Amino acid sequence: MDDIVKQALAKWPHVPHCYGWLGLDGRGQWYMRDDRTQALGAFASGVPQARGSLLRHDKLIGFIQRNYEADADGQWYFQNGPQRVYVELEFTPWIWRVASDGGVAAHTGQPVQARELLTDEAGRVYLLTDLGFGLVHTQDVGLVADAVEQGRWQPRRTRAAELPSRFGFVLSPQARYGGRALEPGNGS
Repeated sequence: MDDIVKQALAKWPHVPHCYGWLGLDGRGQWYMRDDRTQALGAFASGVPQARGSLLRHDKLIGFIQRNYEADADGQWYFQNGPQRVYVELEFTPWIWRVASDGGVAAHTGQPVQARELLTDEAGRVYLLTDLGFGLVHTQDVGLVADAVEQGRWQPRRTRAAELPSRFGFVLSPQARYGGRALEPGNGS
């Protein structure tokens, strides 16, 4: 967490949490979702306009990614100064990029060690790593297939609906709390 964020938390410890305003898609891209966008539907609803505006500002994206964490209930958030901005997840809290040499990194740029490979009924590919559980970026599925053919990974089948409870993450904190703002430490 950035030092400036820690200082803001110490100065203003009781800022209400924010829900529904930030989303992470299956390609590791961040989306800002205003009230009008949220009214169109849930982030993962499949309604293109419900995703919101794709963030393109590299410094803002870097700030979000450096301050991206999970709470004790498996809800992922971005600590924006004193305010916790909960993230709507399309699939998983992490999106993995796989390199041609077999190295794996998170959408945040952190290198990780893969421990387990899973595939679901829709053909999506996931990795359990030392950092956590996430979806493999669609552009890298071919590299994963090559690694499987070479015997480096052995895939196991899973069901997508079971993943949040099995790996302890919440897809929609907004849906969980009905979109209402909560004070820190009160239901978060």
